[in-house]
Amino acid sequence: MDDGAAAEDTGVRATVRRFVALERDVVVLSVAMFAFSLGFQMTSRYVPRYMSVLGAGAVAIGLFGTAGNFLAAVYPYPGGAISDRIGSRLALTLFGLASTLGFVVWLFAARFGTVTLPAVGTTVDVVGREVVVGWLDPAVLPVGIFLGLLFAQAWKSLGLGATFAVVKQAVEPDRLATGFASTETVRRTAFLLGPLLAAGVLAMYAFEPGFRIVLAIAAGVGLLGTVAQHVLYDASEDTVGSSFAGVASLLDDLRSMPAPLRPLLVADTVVRFANGMVYVFFVIVVTEFLQVGVALPVVGRLSPDAYFGVLLALEMVVALLVMVPVARLTRRVGLKPVVAIGFVVYAVFPVLLITAPPDAAVLAVLFAFSGLRFAGLPAHKALIVGPAEAGAGGRVTGTYYLVRNVVVIPSAAVGGAIYAVSPTAAFTAASAVGLLGVALFAVFGREFEPAVAD
Repeated sequence: MDDGAAAEDTGVRATVRRFVALERDVVVLSVAMFAFSLGFQMTSRYVPRYMSVLGAGAVAIGLFGTAGNFLAAVYPYPGGAISDRIGSRLALTLFGLASTLGFVVWLFAARFGTVTLPAVGTTVDVVGREVVVGWLDPAVLPVGIFLGLLFAQAWKSLGLGATFAVVKQAVEPDRLATGFASTETVRRTAFLLGPLLAAGVLAMYAFEPGFRIVLAIAAGVGLLGTVAQHVLYDASEDTVGSSFAGVASLLDDLRSMPAPLRPLLVADTVVRFANGMVYVFFVIVVTEFLQVGVALPVVGRLSPDAYFGVLLALEMVVALLVMVPVARLTRRVGLKPVVAIGFVVYAVFPVLLITAPPDAAVLAVLFAFSGLRFAGLPAHKALIVGPAEAGAGGRVTGTYYLVRNVVVIPSAAVGGAIYAVSPTAAFTAASAVGLLGVALFAVFGREFEPAVAD
């Protein structure tokens, strides 16, 4: 291959060429990742709306978001341990079946019943004494939704470390952002198609029966992905999980974290906490708070539920269009300005959304603007893994994401409690916290000098 020509060719065609040139096992895993990303993106963004239809309020929806944050933080570690014990091929198959089962549980969530937490002012007898307990409002928790989440998120949380390691090894330090842009373009194609498929179904049916059809499709896609992965994947030379060491070395890894990462970690955690406060409520704001649908020339009138899927797809179209060009721009302006732009979009979007007029065109512009936050994602990943010493990229990445994800766990519950009182207050508070993170990064964030082996 002409390395000089390939280095500069970072468009869609180059992404496809690099993809088909990969070894068979990597391609199989990439296809499986696409399948599960498609199923998860078809469904997960709509689950809060599904919960609302099943009777859940803001507190319960916030707890669902926090449960998802918790699983994202803790799943990679037991996933690695299971892979060590039974082998990558069998482990990935089991996690694929688990995710497929999660979609099925969501499909029949109504049959699992609900648990209702008491409201504020309710008195309960505790060892002979009446004690006032409860929430801001009665929290109706659909059991099937939370049970399904335990399974549906299983496969999704396994591939993060491997993705970082492959890019770290294959790409020159000054081209890390471009390398991550290529992998993100492939993966996020599913993020574009999933909401569009959901929107197409919801355009033809009322939300509850329509979303059940979406869940059934997601389960079918997940099953196909699992079977293809199990049959085609040859893990005879695979070493994923062979060096898994658990959490015992976490403190040492934190102490040895490269200096440029510490301010990035703090700022990133604050920004992500802010986004997590309201992320699960985006669908509720569009479909129930603003109640915005749209009339399109060819497809006709779209309900707010269907239009939300179109908005998510529009967001991802913008992301796919800007990711590679902006990643190339980092070679001229550096990583920090690009990462800062992404943080700013994360921060201001909530207050812009909650104060927007109920107008379809305005929401289209806002979600297109939201897509710009992905422009900084490849640069962000490069800023994380770039300073790591050779052979330490996976450990640095794992430590970084573990800390960030653990701190962000309660964000959705906090946002849900505020949203139950005032949606505007919740979204405004989220933007205020996000702007604090932006300020921290602007003042203390640093570029990096790539670490090299002696």
